[in-house]
Amino acid sequence: MKLTKKERSWALYDVANSAFALILTAIIPIFFRELVNQAGIESLAHNPVVNFFFHDNVVASLHGSKVAFESLKSSLYAFSTTIAVLIIAISATFIGSLADYENHKKKLFIVTTMIGIIGCFLLGTTTSWICFLLYICVCRIAISISNIFYDSMLVDVTDDQNMDNLSSIGYAIGYIGSCIPFIVCILLILFKPFNLDSVKAAQISFMIIALWWLVFSLPLFKNYRQIHFIPNCKHKFKHIINRLKNTLSKIRKKPKVATFILAYFCYIDGVYTIMSMATTYGAEVGLNSNDMIVALLVAQIVAFPCALICGKLTKKFDTLKIIKILIIMYIGIALYAYQMDQSFEFWVLCFLVGMAQGGIQALSRSYFASMIPKEEASEYFGFFDIFGKFADFLGPLIMTVCISLFGQSKYGIFCLIFLFLTGLWLLRNKKQA
Repeated sequence: MKLTKKERSWALYDVANSAFALILTAIIPIFFRELVNQAGIESLAHNPVVNFFFHDNVVASLHGSKVAFESLKSSLYAFSTTIAVLIIAISATFIGSLADYENHKKKLFIVTTMIGIIGCFLLGTTTSWICFLLYICVCRIAISISNIFYDSMLVDVTDDQNMDNLSSIGYAIGYIGSCIPFIVCILLILFKPFNLDSVKAAQISFMIIALWWLVFSLPLFKNYRQIHFIPNCKHKFKHIINRLKNTLSKIRKKPKVATFILAYFCYIDGVYTIMSMATTYGAEVGLNSNDMIVALLVAQIVAFPCALICGKLTKKFDTLKIIKILIIMYIGIALYAYQMDQSFEFWVLCFLVGMAQGGIQALSRSYFASMIPKEEASEYFGFFDIFGKFADFLGPLIMTVCISLFGQSKYGIFCLIFLFLTGLWLLRNKKQA
């Protein structure tokens, strides 16, 4: 598929933000754990918020339980994720609706992207675990809101026939392109040149990712033009509220759209949770930090051809059928993750996730884009994203509860199977066909 300038610029943003998404999975959780280690359990024990939500783990950690201390770090990270995605879910539909007005989408996209880039840079300026979690929340919120605009731009940069393929190309080159700065960051962290210590090497890595994010965002900043839009009006707030009510009414009257959104809520919960908690889970089965980073890099490399293959398959097979097959793959992945108790099994898990994650994300995005009114794309993607973020809220919450109750993440992974099954059942519903 030969891409136009607009399509290339759009796809390159996947290269830009995927670099941050990769370190959010692979490096940031590990660095956070290191910051907590440096602060010590005594420091956490004096924090009233930590004591209120995780008292039992704090007490056990103070008595020398390494398992409790590891679980406490996992719970804190999952808790921050829960807060961030809750904020995103509350704001997504309104901000998405605002972007649908003439000449609004590009401006809002640039602002939220720049907030994310600045937040990423600030990650490299602190050694306080509290400030670090705050900056992570800012980055999560900014990248998620900017992705609402980015996903909805798909209807402006290509036609219906090329949506599946372009969406898959975006994810594919995002996976492989993000490996470049990621490898640089790994080399910095592993070899610590110029007499750097581990903390300084990681901090410089975050700044490198921020610069990468900025550079590969510039083509879309320059070349994007909003084609489908709603004319501007004087009383936007009131107009947006009325539009949201009308859109909810429209969605209820479109069983195909409503059913897909509900199904997406269920299965993407499992996808996001497995991705975001991968390194936390790897630590629990005994994998060291360096091996986890390399294993996740392997997942990115595997995801590149698999995402492209999924895009090509839509030319021969129905997109929805491919999504169903990928959900079934994730059920198998969750079952495999549940029984994991050896460090080498984490490598197999990363390989399997790499095979499925690019395709299910890319095809879900393009399939939804093909069903919605183009001039209201951001609003619809706001609803789409709110379900995705409530799923991202629910998944880490499940993990947090399971860690608190059972002391291990694997029971949370097992619960994800029921969400995948529910999503699959909804897609098999005759109304979705």
